[in-house]
Amino acid sequence: METARIKNLYTLEETIAGEYLAQFTYPWEALKGISDFIRKIGPTLDSEKYEQRGEDIWVAKSATVFPSAYLHGPLIIDEEAEIRHCAFIRGSAIVGKGSVVGNSTELKNVIIFNSVQVPHYNYVGDSILGYKSHMGAGSITSNVKSDKELVVVKDVYDTKEEIPTGLKKFGAMLGDYVEVGCNSVLNPGTVVGPHSNIYPTSCVRGVIPANSIYKDKEHVVRKNV
Repeated sequence: METARIKNLYTLEETIAGEYLAQFTYPWEALKGISDFIRKIGPTLDSEKYEQRGEDIWVAKSATVFPSAYLHGPLIIDEEAEIRHCAFIRGSAIVGKGSVVGNSTELKNVIIFNSVQVPHYNYVGDSILGYKSHMGAGSITSNVKSDKELVVVKDVYDTKEEIPTGLKKFGAMLGDYVEVGCNSVLNPGTVVGPHSNIYPTSCVRGVIPANSIYKDKEHVVRKNV
């Protein structure tokens, strides 16, 4: 399943977790170790650029964190990031350089690459969002199946391949430059290839190829690139 491989989804130089992710084939394999990775590298961060704001919480001095935001470790907020009013970061989270976590947005067990925007009423859990990806207002990652079964990644548009993940909690893997329209739901096990667009109010599942436009499950159109 080539689309879902880390090397085909992400620019690893655009996250502080690049070396960590490089050891895996598929991004969901990294979800279980995010907390331990943060605890490992947090104490090594340059004290001229980062400050510790509580147990296992490191925030870049150049980042902007609104007083009403809730921060729980393990957590790294990288340089020039912006954490806005009433953001709720529950821990096991990396927020990349220049990224925006907006009002009433909730994060949990995530890697947010550099220059990502989750700016308005988003829920992002057990997910990895690639460089310059953007989730429109109200769009969310659903990270647990309704039947509580383990998540299987399904390539329904190309190879028809299926990969059992062994994970009960798995939200979405968004490649670089992905655009998710407002009020969309990314179902457990969704993988969206780089440079793809999801129409607003979509209900998405499976592996969406790179450079595609997702209109609905019957209409996934390849871009002319």
